[in-house]
Amino acid sequence: MPPGAQPSDFVLQTSPARSGLDPARTVLETGVVVLAKPTRTTPAVAINLAMRAGSIADPPGLPGITWLLSRVIDRGTATRSAADIADELDSRGITLTITVTRHLLSLVCTCLADDFEAVLALLGEMLMSPSLPEREIATRKGEVITAIRQDEDNPAVRATETLMALLYPDGHPYGRRTKGSIEIVESLTREQLLRLHADRFAPTGLTAVVVGDAEPARVKEVAARVFGGWRKPAPSSIALPPVRPATARRRVVIPMMNKAQADIAYGFTTITRRDSAYYACWLMNVALGQYAIGGRLGDSIRERQGMAYYVSSSLDANVAEGPLLVRAGVSPLNVDRAVASIDEEVARLVRDGLSEKELDESRRYLIGSIPRALETNAAIASFLQTEEFFGLGLDYDARLPDLLGAVTLDDVNAAARRALDPDRAAIVIAGPYADV
Repeated sequence: MPPGAQPSDFVLQTSPARSGLDPARTVLETGVVVLAKPTRTTPAVAINLAMRAGSIADPPGLPGITWLLSRVIDRGTATRSAADIADELDSRGITLTITVTRHLLSLVCTCLADDFEAVLALLGEMLMSPSLPEREIATRKGEVITAIRQDEDNPAVRATETLMALLYPDGHPYGRRTKGSIEIVESLTREQLLRLHADRFAPTGLTAVVVGDAEPARVKEVAARVFGGWRKPAPSSIALPPVRPATARRRVVIPMMNKAQADIAYGFTTITRRDSAYYACWLMNVALGQYAIGGRLGDSIRERQGMAYYVSSSLDANVAEGPLLVRAGVSPLNVDRAVASIDEEVARLVRDGLSEKELDESRRYLIGSIPRALETNAAIASFLQTEEFFGLGLDYDARLPDLLGAVTLDDVNAAARRALDPDRAAIVIAGPYADV
């Protein structure tokens, strides 16, 4: 939302009824899932390829190896050099984005409709047969190490990464640093990267989403041509350790005395994405602080008390019980007051619950945001990947308003009592601050 805006500025207009995205879904003989959604707004196509090989696939003792693989996977294939790939993307005006989350490694780009077949073939080569040249690995290692050093000098990153390690201890994949450490990155070899690719990349783990000026039948035909010869057994499943809720309050301070601002990360483990209470928890978090200035945290800590440069909350329900995080940037002199204020807002939410007005505005905000979240082909493709990954159904976008509408005030307040408790909070403070 724009600075100074309130949720009611956006949500009190009702959105017209939507017929739903209704993508065409096909499972190829090899196991690749293909989702195609035709749109005619522009002569362009968004391609989103997601492989179920995120950072949880890092072998024991090698956190960061999937991240390094993602940095070098586009630097050559069995038939093309890094220069060939760069020239082909540049000549078509394409920017390729490669991301790694806990569960997915994704290749995302937008191209002209006329270039769709050639671009999908290129991206498919990257996923199926990366060559991982030694020279490119060395170059990308240097870039990753530089990024890690920058993270280590960033109070906000330090606070968040340390908080995740507190919430998910004992080597749980959610608590590991996605980029790994400098020592591990330096030690990684081409053979280890090739082994990771061989072990975790398989057609049964790939979802290919294509949105834009391309008919579903053509998308299926092209995808079958690109991935039809890729035959590998499904990789073994990765069992996530159980997430044990905290039983006591924990606090860590990371002194970074050369910084001007202190960053606070405060949080809890909550629920999985498939939990029936997800929509209640989502609405609760919106009212707490998802839209920053308009939520309780922003209103209290930033607007009325004027002691935070930023403050917001986020909910990341996932395959395992995901975190609810509160993050704030404050003057070092305001750290203790800010933490006390977060405690106060969390305790008040648990004790008193939301008002009907807060629930109504949060619900209207989320429902009103659905059309805006699906305005571009790339956004639709990302949404469809989420649908497929969590098994939400192809009509999820059409059902979402009713799912949110069915949540009662009792549901939301029960979600707050279940997820939040200042006496079980994990808190990390990074910056020019020290405990007295």
